[in-house]
Amino acid sequence: TDYLGMLTIKVGFNTSQAGWWKGGQFYLHAANTHGASPSVELLGDFQVASNIEAGNHTYVQELWFKQSAGKMEFTVGLQDLNVEFVNTHYGAHYFNSSFGVMPVISGNFAAPIFPLTTLGITWKWNISEKTSWLNALYDGNPADFNHNPHNLRWSYNEGDGILAITEIQHNPNRNELTATYKIGAFYRNHIAEKILNISLPDSLNKNQVGIYAVIDKEIWKEVNKSFGIFTQLGYSPTADSQCNIYAGLGMNFTGLFSKKGNDVLGLALAHVGFRGKIKDETACELSYRYQINDHLFIQPDIQYIIHPAGTGKTLNNSFAGLLRVGVEI
Repeated sequence: TDYLGMLTIKVGFNTSQAGWWKGGQFYLHAANTHGASPSVELLGDFQVASNIEAGNHTYVQELWFKQSAGKMEFTVGLQDLNVEFVNTHYGAHYFNSSFGVMPVISGNFAAPIFPLTTLGITWKWNISEKTSWLNALYDGNPADFNHNPHNLRWSYNEGDGILAITEIQHNPNRNELTATYKIGAFYRNHIAEKILNISLPDSLNKNQVGIYAVIDKEIWKEVNKSFGIFTQLGYSPTADSQCNIYAGLGMNFTGLFSKKGNDVLGLALAHVGFRGKIKDETACELSYRYQINDHLFIQPDIQYIIHPAGTGKTLNNSFAGLLRVGVEI
């Protein structure tokens, strides 16, 4: 058994409401993670069973300014890629980290996601009420906690390279049933030899590219009950990408045991494929969340992990039972 926890504080400031100028927004998101690391200590899985596992740290997760102008939005500052890109509405219900950012991104390089983010510029064009186009550039080499303990040391050094990502989002909602389709691509240029100041083989300095798609679709809805599904697909053809393919899918039932729609029951699968001799890893997750009141929820969760691949060794399948209690103020 292990215990882990997370405390987050989020503060927003709207320039329009303050009477300054229209369309401006400042945002701060700070966090503290603490406790054990069950994937490292107990499970040995590659995908990481708990999406709040990060060690013992207090740091700034996001700190940015956004300006809206007509159909355009521009964001500059410390940003979490997963807030705008690659995410799935129904997948956010689950604990396994792969239902947040696909391993073809998070498993192949240090991306600006939880827990350590980096400076970036994001541009969003709301082409219509149903379609948006998002683009972003980030520092390609976020510093680790040893060199940046509170994520307050921001710099762009020669050799860091860039991470570029683009995504089209389409929401063809019909008959009051919601749906979101996303397709995107990423490119990461990271020149290791400039950081280490030594000559390295070309294989360590190759660019990494990939594509992905996400679908969230509501199938049925009635009063406070609904049923929805999601699908994730990702592929990275780059030779030095350890994780080259990912597929995730799941289904969520809201209001199954609550007339007010205060509960969500979900079942999902996450499968990651590797290059070389490492066996593919598959995580099966069954999760139930009950919202006790406006401020408190409880969520038991069960995961069965087939061929845990986080250590590079052959391990027995893992069974994990998790219980999360959340307080929101």
